[in-house]
Amino acid sequence: MPRNGYICDLPAGITRTPVSYQTRFGLRIAADLYAPAGLDAARRHPALIVGAPYGGVKEQGPALHAGELAKQGFVVLAFDPAWNGASEGGQRHLSSPEQMVEDFMAAVDFLGTRPFVDRARIGAIGICGSGGFALSAAKIDPRIRAVATVSMYDISRMMRNGFGDSLSDADRLEMLRTLAEQRWTDAGTGDAAMTDRGAPLDWDAEANPVGAEFGEFYSRPRGYHPRSTTQFTMTSSPSWMNFALLDNLGWLAGRPVLLVIGDEAHSRYFSEDVFENLPGPRELLVIEDCNHVDLYDRPEKIPFARLAAFFGEAFAGAGALAAE
Repeated sequence: MPRNGYICDLPAGITRTPVSYQTRFGLRIAADLYAPAGLDAARRHPALIVGAPYGGVKEQGPALHAGELAKQGFVVLAFDPAWNGASEGGQRHLSSPEQMVEDFMAAVDFLGTRPFVDRARIGAIGICGSGGFALSAAKIDPRIRAVATVSMYDISRMMRNGFGDSLSDADRLEMLRTLAEQRWTDAGTGDAAMTDRGAPLDWDAEANPVGAEFGEFYSRPRGYHPRSTTQFTMTSSPSWMNFALLDNLGWLAGRPVLLVIGDEAHSRYFSEDVFENLPGPRELLVIEDCNHVDLYDRPEKIPFARLAAFFGEAFAGAGALAAE
């Protein structure tokens, strides 16, 4: 595990400070705060929140995104979801849609109470599953002035309908029966059974190309972290089926959204469908010769300049609390 657990080097001229903040559920979230070295704390600066892929941690893709965007002058917060990574939560690898949305909203609380952050210029970036969480948080939290998603997954849709919306009603009912029985088992043992790894340790790329793509990142030195097992408690799944992350996107009320996808991404339909359903200002940016996971950690493919410009444009009319 290279670089003290981080998959990338900290850029020159950038500081990374371990911090934590508390959600309204009383769980303390482990996070890193990135900023340009020598930041003038007497002035208020634009800030971004970066959420990890579903099953990922802040030391992976979020570290790269946060460091590069801090080079553009942003204060950037990267965090581990509750019950995952180094964040608090009794049952490890539990997955809760409400909590994962709350993680973003509590991050806004934290940033907005820093004296060097401009409350009128706070945005969110969600990678993979966090793309859906960031959008879901923003639609009910107007303090989030703009959202960018990178290789977005709609986890609630995937759990409810299966990948590619392939799950039949009969299959879903059978799955719910199996998970209901699992609750009896978990209650009897006092321990929660885990799903299989989303990123297998070994794979047949021809039979399982999506698993191979994730495995090449999470299960190899490229993106490995011991707290990122890409597993969750089995009984987490029904809550996602019952929670529609991306309904009512009209509540964004004109706040801009940038959706970044790879042209070869197996997940691109999630972003394309959101793009079609968003009533307000939005942009779909397709990166050539790029798959889903490439946008986690390939700096030559991640459009950092466009991300920085997008938030700069979004914040320009936000009415800064203090001049930069």
